[in-house]
Amino acid sequence: MAGVNGFEYAITRTLNVPVEQVWKAWTVAEDYGKWASAEEVVMDVRPGGEWSSVMVIPGGVRVPLGGGYTEVVEGERLVMGMNVPGRDEPVLMRLDLAADGEGTRVTLSQTLDTAAERDDAEQGSNMLLDGLAAFLAA
Repeated sequence: MAGVNGFEYAITRTLNVPVEQVWKAWTVAEDYGKWASAEEVVMDVRPGGEWSSVMVIPGGVRVPLGGGYTEVVEGERLVMGMNVPGRDEPVLMRLDLAADGEGTRVTLSQTLDTAAERDDAEQGSNMLLDGLAAFLAA
């Protein structure tokens, strides 16, 4: 769907664990690396803080990534930017968490410049959420 400023998506899932566990999985480098297929994870989770990691994709290809945090509301919201070669501004991803009974409603959303970028990002976000769900269910 094309929004006012680009092409948007939002994915919502409910996980059967408390908000605190989901928050920890997203903000503790060791935990994040386990479920996001990332190595060399560094996180300074605060507004203006930076993050970096090396994603290991199927076939063993290693992709260095990095960016910063623009908004951090503990247990509720992370807005993270990812530096993309050739772009002046980082690509932002928003994570929203809300208690849903004893579980957590997780929403990942982004706005991108093209439908193709949105579709690729949405696919990647679904893979992230699959990894997160499997990690938290273990």
